[in-house]
Amino acid sequence: MKKKELEKYGLSGDTVQKIAIQLASISKRLGIKKSELKSDLQLISNAPEEYLEHKHYAELAEAIIRERHTPADGGYTFENTPYPHWGEEIDSDTFSQMTEACSLPVAVRGALMPDAHVGYGLPIGGVLATKDAVIPYAVGIDIACRVMVTVYDMPSSQLKRNRTRLEQIIYKNTQFGLGAAWERPKNHDVMDRDWTVTPRTSTLKDKAWKQLGTSGSGNHFVEFGEIHFEEDFCGVPAGEYVALVSHSGSRGPGAKVATHYCAIAQDLHPKLPSKKRHLAWLDMNAEGAEYWEAMQLMGAYASANHHVIHRDISKALSQAQLAQFENHHNFAWKEEHNGEELIVHRKGATPAAKGEIGYIPGSMLAPGFLVEGLGNETSLRSCAHGAGRLMSRKQAKRSTTMHAVKKLLNDNGIWLMSAGLDEAPHAYKDIYGVMAAQKDLVAPRATFQPRVVRMAPDEDER
Repeated sequence: MKKKELEKYGLSGDTVQKIAIQLASISKRLGIKKSELKSDLQLISNAPEEYLEHKHYAELAEAIIRERHTPADGGYTFENTPYPHWGEEIDSDTFSQMTEACSLPVAVRGALMPDAHVGYGLPIGGVLATKDAVIPYAVGIDIACRVMVTVYDMPSSQLKRNRTRLEQIIYKNTQFGLGAAWERPKNHDVMDRDWTVTPRTSTLKDKAWKQLGTSGSGNHFVEFGEIHFEEDFCGVPAGEYVALVSHSGSRGPGAKVATHYCAIAQDLHPKLPSKKRHLAWLDMNAEGAEYWEAMQLMGAYASANHHVIHRDISKALSQAQLAQFENHHNFAWKEEHNGEELIVHRKGATPAAKGEIGYIPGSMLAPGFLVEGLGNETSLRSCAHGAGRLMSRKQAKRSTTMHAVKKLLNDNGIWLMSAGLDEAPHAYKDIYGVMAAQKDLVAPRATFQPRVVRMAPDEDER
């Protein structure tokens, strides 16, 4: 049994892991099957005090309690908080990250979505509820990254015959990549807001204006495709239509806000253990209140980016709109759970309150799903935000060629305008498996199949 596997069960610390490994080595002599031992380790980790008299596990239970109640150099006490997870295709490093997050002094509850994979601090797909504290890295660098869907009163049969025109419309009305900006800035009411709400945001208005209506690199996209409603929904009659979907966030301004307050949080907690360094928090009654205002502004700005893109593309398309949906992730909300107000961080996770509408993308090849939240309290009323990565960006680039990717897409009736190899379809989990794993979190209401896709090419990658 390896240390990474033990961390998956919430067993950390040299002494605890040494005892657990020793138990594994003699388990056969003790009459304990390997499968039973793994199950027992999870139970002991969740409630070590119940095993203090156990003939085989007492020493391990004592070590766990001692480890968790010994203050670190900074005087913090870390308590393991068990958390539920959805889906089986989650690696041990992701579980380890989530366990670290849930043991923070300010953590109250957590949940891990089926698209989860390793991130900075909190995993992508991690949901963390805290008390009177906000964690900038648990929100993420791309604050308020979101998706938006516009459904047009246009039959899907128009996609193929208008392919060239649709490509031109996307090309003229979008820009992608690090530092992408318009020579003539776009207009939106968000620029009339008070950008002096914090010292950091007061310096970012000019940059924000230039980047308004642009998209970043990596997994950001703008795409036309066909959306299928099996039943009438939100004013859209059952049928198949052309739709526009976009995915991006708060661009350069959001990244600068995030890194600024992450640094402040880390300076306030210099003695956090290295594994928790990116989980440093801000008190909501102090620096956290300032970050909160900056985060809200970045949320409004991220939404405006999408509205500008959809406004300009819709104007060029000249088709009536039937419906429009948007939701964001990489954000924190003040919510009441079990009668207590908590700060709920959703990093790469989608709000899924009862009746709340969201969109979960697949990949440039796989479909996305328009969903309705079921309000599951166990997941802190959350669901996945996409398929989730199977491969790192470097692994994906080494595993294929752009010629192979374009051939695969062409064979499936998808026209790729541009993208990086790190976004190759096989770098992602099976979206059908992700959706199947969260049947108790959301109900699918429509399916979207990408057809004309634009993303940032490799040279624009972060």
